[in-house]
Amino acid sequence: MQKKLLLLTSLLTVSTITAACSSDGNKEANSDNKKSGSKQELKLMSISDIPTMDSSLATDMVAFNVMNQTMEGLYVLDDKDKAIPGVAEGDPEKSKDGKTWTIKLNKDAKWSNGDPVTAQDFVYSWQRTLNPDTGAEYAYIMYDIKNAEDVNLGKKKPEELGVKAIDDHTLQIDLNTNVPYFQELLAFGTFYPQNQKFVEKQGKNFGIKADTTLYNGPFVLSEWNVEKNYVLEPNKNYWDKDKVKLKKINYAVVKDQQTAASLYTTGALDVVQLAAEQVSKYKNEKGFDAQLEARTYFIRFNQDKVPELKNKNLRLAMAKSIDKEKYVEKLLNNGSKATDVLTPTEFVTGPDGKDYVEGVKSPLNYDKEEAKKLYEQAKKELGKDKFEFEYLTYDQDTAKKDAEYVKEQIETNLPGVTLTIKQQPFKQKLSLESKMNYEIAFGRWGADYPDPMTYVDMFLTDGPNNETGWSNKEFDQLVKDAKGPLLATPEKRWTTLQQAESILLEDAAIAPMYQSGMARLVNPTVKNMVLHKFAGDTSLKEAYMED
Repeated sequence: MQKKLLLLTSLLTVSTITAACSSDGNKEANSDNKKSGSKQELKLMSISDIPTMDSSLATDMVAFNVMNQTMEGLYVLDDKDKAIPGVAEGDPEKSKDGKTWTIKLNKDAKWSNGDPVTAQDFVYSWQRTLNPDTGAEYAYIMYDIKNAEDVNLGKKKPEELGVKAIDDHTLQIDLNTNVPYFQELLAFGTFYPQNQKFVEKQGKNFGIKADTTLYNGPFVLSEWNVEKNYVLEPNKNYWDKDKVKLKKINYAVVKDQQTAASLYTTGALDVVQLAAEQVSKYKNEKGFDAQLEARTYFIRFNQDKVPELKNKNLRLAMAKSIDKEKYVEKLLNNGSKATDVLTPTEFVTGPDGKDYVEGVKSPLNYDKEEAKKLYEQAKKELGKDKFEFEYLTYDQDTAKKDAEYVKEQIETNLPGVTLTIKQQPFKQKLSLESKMNYEIAFGRWGADYPDPMTYVDMFLTDGPNNETGWSNKEFDQLVKDAKGPLLATPEKRWTTLQQAESILLEDAAIAPMYQSGMARLVNPTVKNMVLHKFAGDTSLKEAYMED
């Protein structure tokens, strides 16, 4: 998930917090935060504006985080990342082959305008997402549903999708295969319902303003000032509203981390992410928190736009010329971990009980001498010794410094290669990557569901999130096998996915950089904010401020 986590750090989030009071150094913050606690107002920050509130069009963590608070699918995730009923009344009733799911809906579920949430709202939403006219980048995530891919490719009509409303409160889903993680996948934002009457009334304005979006989750988006702030307030029509304690959640768009830390110490923010140079200063504060995330950052090479990047040895040379250990230690200093692979560690374990990453092979370790040899070979093959590339990255305050490190490493270790840094706001950067209008880009990806497929299948030749121009027939076949016939043999499927990822890395389709960590300050009066590994980072439904 951008997913284009592919992506810039999104909303600042926290796990369930049980820390004690802050140190004396934050008396002023404590005073203000106590006042905030009595009002049940939570003050958070985002480093970008919300690109869209249309669940069919959303692709990034900022949008999915906000929707995770304001929308609700058939299932939601608990604090162990297991699916529990949301709009669904209970677990699905499955056919013997596991391909047909019948789900009863909660009759008390309502939209924020008072309309009931019905099975038809899910049918309409999913058909709309898969309709090629919608242009949904995330439509592929629904391909486990019968006929979904054909509908998305225009080969079948949306009405032929394998989902139907038996009645207002009974939904039937037909799957291509018995997908082991599908119940958790149903918690993901692309599977949220949509009120057809409301969506069609709003037309092109749907999801671009607070009042042109309809909500069925714990909160509603009551205020949205572009590039400045947005506000959440309780949804008075939410079926489980008695569990909602917060009266207001204020998100400020703050792109400078020094500014964010200052706002925290004055009580203007309750959670902030720390820049590398701030960690030493704040690490002894009782509100300090650091952990490894299920998110990896990497460099994309656009082989379609830049002919030189079709050269494997040049890609390998660039990938191996960057000292990633020094990068995470000196520039990040937040618990991030250098990586040579795509899928994060400590994310999922296989049938053998071992971390998935242990079975992935990668040649993309830092080795400047080997990088130089590969570079010399690439120069011979390409018949030139000067290369100039534009390096696309984010526009937050730390992005330029990070990009300058990559530039210095590549240009020093590979003389003749020149990078020109191009910073872009989050939304514009995503658009440039989607349109393949870049040369080299720094991006990220986060998990959408608990399976390595959420990372690996983004590089399918015809995958909507490939965005590199890289194509490998063997890789494609392995991934398709793991999506289909191998689901019945978990052990074989696991090693097949590992083999596919190894091919991706051996060909240097991307240059993995690091698995992200997050160092932050959390107001100790904040309780019950739940951090997820996938499907929308945080849940604020039962969060509250303790006096």
